[in-house]
Amino acid sequence: MALIPLEEAVAARYSARELLERTLDAGSFVSWDTAPVDVEPGPEYAAELARARERSGCDEAVLTGEGLLRGRRVAVLACEFAFLAGSIGVAAAERLTAAVERATAERLPLLAAPASGGTRMQEGTVAFLSMVKISTAITAHKAAGLPYLVYLRHPTTGGVLASWGSLGHVTVAEPGALIGFLGPRVYEALYGRPFPEGIQRAENLYRHGLVDAVLAPEELPGIAERAFNVLLARGQERPAPPPPAAGPAPEGPVWDSVRRSRRADRPGVRRLLRTAATDVVPLNGTGEGEADPGLLLALARFGGAPCVLLGQDRTRQSAEHPMGPAGLREARRGMRLAAELDLPLVTVIDTPGAALSKEAEEQGMAGQIARCLAELATLRAPTVAVLLGQGTGGGALALAPADRVLCARHAWLSPLPPEGASAIVHRTTDRAGELAELQGIGSADLLAAGIVDRIVAERDDAADEPVAFCRRMGGAIARELVALPGTDPAGRLAARTARYRGLGLPGGAVRRPDPR
Repeated sequence: MALIPLEEAVAARYSARELLERTLDAGSFVSWDTAPVDVEPGPEYAAELARARERSGCDEAVLTGEGLLRGRRVAVLACEFAFLAGSIGVAAAERLTAAVERATAERLPLLAAPASGGTRMQEGTVAFLSMVKISTAITAHKAAGLPYLVYLRHPTTGGVLASWGSLGHVTVAEPGALIGFLGPRVYEALYGRPFPEGIQRAENLYRHGLVDAVLAPEELPGIAERAFNVLLARGQERPAPPPPAAGPAPEGPVWDSVRRSRRADRPGVRRLLRTAATDVVPLNGTGEGEADPGLLLALARFGGAPCVLLGQDRTRQSAEHPMGPAGLREARRGMRLAAELDLPLVTVIDTPGAALSKEAEEQGMAGQIARCLAELATLRAPTVAVLLGQGTGGGALALAPADRVLCARHAWLSPLPPEGASAIVHRTTDRAGELAELQGIGSADLLAAGIVDRIVAERDDAADEPVAFCRRMGGAIARELVALPGTDPAGRLAARTARYRGLGLPGGAVRRPDPR
């Protein structure tokens, strides 16, 4: 999903029918539209409607219906900009709402493609408030656990963007598309000066984490297919993966693992997804104006089992650019997605530590860690945590609570880097290795303490066998994703609570035998 630079992006104007022809399987579209409801227009508005019908070849500003997208039945909504700038009045709103309600009743995934100037001015406040019922219907569709994908076309502005255009589980934009709350012509008329160039373009929205990708219409079927493969895979029959191969008990000094975990060539979450996952759909940002490259959010499948994955990206974190509060807000977007769609959540921990800076403090880093902990600890969806490499401090803690925890042989988990712990206890970093042993941060100690459930072997270093290691880890994730959704949610949540309630107490959490 490569970005197209703004200077190269040209938004081509496709009619609604042309877009559906490029997106759906040939000849599969079936309209759901009936005659528009009568809004009793006056003579001038009636003439405008007649001209719009003649010019666009449509009876209203939206088309709705169903079709096949690479063989899968989907419901579709599309604006026709040639009909009064795709504006939404009472009749268009009623058509959209009825289509969304039908898609929900028939349990169909929904693909929306708005292109609109917003509310139809000729119909005033009644049309303006019609956005409420469209948004309500979309919310009910999502509450039913059904996917909602949005493709923002050129242009999408006003009440359409501020309602059903901004509610997608996955949101993609057309290259070069004008996308903004207040159109530039209206802004200039109201304020007497032009709106800053480039702010309301799709590419700028991507940079700010407001859309997940910028893709040409021809690329829309591919991302929609992958997203639906993940989002609709819940409950499908899948053969259980084979049992894990037994490996030797971890041996060797913990400090050796710490050094290995810091190798620049150690495989991270991106290599894991490339090697061991299918139908990967990267998502981008919080959807609320922030993006942090240190946190990767994606939809994916491991061994056919679907999940929402959020992982700390070792290749995008550094001393100069550590993972900040925006990364944890992006992680919380992933948690909400898992809850809405009742999909398992996989967290991948691989961080030298969260940002310690003036900006991080002022943007509420501690509060974001606390909210991640609270949401993960109480999330009803199944959860799997993967300790992939370094696990330092609050950044690691934020993604740690889970039903099942997997740990790479040389991964570790600690309240501070060992050097920091040594500096606090001994006023020198020279005893970091000693502190690492005493604190029990290595995989063998984590297993014995009941903090992790399984260690995934490295033979003898993941950096020297990245493909084989990632396949082993992917297989271990798949086993958990197959088993966990079949468990009782209330019992699973109670067991998760008990796991952390008893840590460190006499008779508390200890290594538990794997019943599988």
